[in-house]
Amino acid sequence: MLSVYTRHAADCAKAKDKDWRRCRCPKWISGTHDGELIRKSAKTRSWEKAEEYRRLLEGVSIPTPVQAYESVRISDRAPTGHHRDQKKARVTVETAVEAYLSAARSRGLESSTLSKLEGIFRKQFLAWCSSQGYKFLDEVDLDALLTFRDTWIDGPLAKRKKQERLIGFFWACVRRRYITENPTFGLGKIKVDQTPTDYFPPHEFDKIVDATYAYRENRGEIGNTNSTRLRIMTLLMRWSGLRIRDAVTLEKTRLHGDSLLLYQAKTGTPVYVPLPSFLVESLRALPPGPKPNPRYFFWSGNGLAKSAVANWQRSFRRLFTLADIRRPDGSPKRCHPHMFRDTFAVEMLLAGVPIDQVSILLGHASVKITEKHYSPWVKARQIQLQQSVRNAWPVEQSKPTISATNRRRLKRRAAVVKVVQLEPSVPPSSMIN
Repeated sequence: MLSVYTRHAADCAKAKDKDWRRCRCPKWISGTHDGELIRKSAKTRSWEKAEEYRRLLEGVSIPTPVQAYESVRISDRAPTGHHRDQKKARVTVETAVEAYLSAARSRGLESSTLSKLEGIFRKQFLAWCSSQGYKFLDEVDLDALLTFRDTWIDGPLAKRKKQERLIGFFWACVRRRYITENPTFGLGKIKVDQTPTDYFPPHEFDKIVDATYAYRENRGEIGNTNSTRLRIMTLLMRWSGLRIRDAVTLEKTRLHGDSLLLYQAKTGTPVYVPLPSFLVESLRALPPGPKPNPRYFFWSGNGLAKSAVANWQRSFRRLFTLADIRRPDGSPKRCHPHMFRDTFAVEMLLAGVPIDQVSILLGHASVKITEKHYSPWVKARQIQLQQSVRNAWPVEQSKPTISATNRRRLKRRAAVVKVVQLEPSVPPSSMIN
């Protein structure tokens, strides 16, 4: 025999009463039928519709052809909590995903961002919904999203970003009135352990630069063109703070005298930064690559910039292996090209440059982003912390000062006492005879 029960949300006032009918929590079917244990969602928040579904499963009534069709389509009916307007057609998951991606493309987002959205919603979310039998958007509830999140195999940070995009997708669906409630409530935050920002101290950076002289792209390479270009790229990122993508696609027209016009790809903030004279001369004398382009320093302009960046990243991995940077305990240090940008920021902060100015040079939209990654390296803040610790120390009792006259008097007195102690005692004359 099958029965209907309510699967309450954690914050439901009737969470302890599974037979309560009038809350908006999902209704489920449980029991045995023909010797088989059944426990499945009724895919509705209405007790009455859940009872209809229960009778359909038990085969109690013999519906008319029209009723049979409606009963078979019971899972396609709109749950009352998600879609109250029965006159409006229900929206499929595929339609919602296509509308969301189309809106993203019309906003002029970066191609890398659009590619990530395509991967999350078309290749993962839509494919998962099809495999689980979720056709309409209002069928996807919190339980379904929790199950979908369990399939993610990404790292913690990637999971958090993916969940943020999933939440944004459902809010967009609410604004379009595809659904009336956002089912992502209750997903909870994904904990991410922030990796401390690391950089290359001067001795490590010098070791990397020295390794560029021994770098060869392959055994049969003739000349040192690749090593020279790699060395200048390394110096450029260190002294300008450019990301590797911005450095690879840097246009020659942005070098004005000894200053470089920074145009950060993610923020679009134009900022000039002066470069050392040796770096400016090296950029102007940069040897051409395999397919030179007069517009760029390091890029041929052919294909996607993403592919060119990937090639440079492979070269840097070989360079870091050649440099063999190690930690104080002897273990290999994890190195990546973005650490040149971190080195630029940290060295400026250690030199006393205010963090708000460093934030502008890095192109951050807010100084809070800079503080999140680089606050431990702010020199002024470190000085304040050290002074605060010293101020908390107990006050030492100073010794009383002694004048020079009193010091001489004390020395004479000590000398007399010492002489008296060293003289032998003379017995009385009466005791000699």
